[in-house]
Amino acid sequence: MPKLSATQPLFHAGATATNSTFGPWTEVGEGARIQNSEFLAYAYCDRFADVANTTVGKFANIAAFTRIGPTDHPMDHASLHHFLYRSSYYFGDTPDDAAFFARRAARRTVLGPDTWVGHGAIIRPEVTVGAGAVIAAGAVVTRDVAPYMIVAGVPATPLRRRFSQAVAERMLALAWWDWPHERLRDRLEDFRNLTAEDFLDTCGG
Repeated sequence: MPKLSATQPLFHAGATATNSTFGPWTEVGEGARIQNSEFLAYAYCDRFADVANTTVGKFANIAAFTRIGPTDHPMDHASLHHFLYRSSYYFGDTPDDAAFFARRAARRTVLGPDTWVGHGAIIRPEVTVGAGAVIAAGAVVTRDVAPYMIVAGVPATPLRRRFSQAVAERMLALAWWDWPHERLRDRLEDFRNLTAEDFLDTCGG
């Protein structure tokens, strides 16, 4: 029996999710916190990942202790403190600032399919990480990342492409991440043993 399921996500000890949805074969690591997010099929995060206001693409790989879509404090107001918007915690007669939370939730981060977010990386709100891109451990991503690009540093800057532009374009056109589960199993040995270019030649990409 497979350890993951087509019908429900696997949550490890202490993981929590609020206002979030999970596709088939998804996994949430120990102590992870998921808020207002969507995990598409096969996506997973490791221990103590914190994911907010994010669409996590198919086959996305999120390492431990990452922050994706971290929320901001109101820097243009007299105070940064959350008594401004979590007001009910401090004043019995005052509700929380619903408009503030709605603005936060609308600032979506998007991880493309088959992306890899390395240990301890941070990806800011409203950033899109393209398909197949790699975020190095400890990077702070403040701008969009092109498909199949490797970025690193603070702030993150491009290091190199994973594949040539021609191979990347062929991989995007093939979009193997949309294949049915059975075809993934049929092609497992090709995934394991072929280079990207040979895989494309073999699979018609």
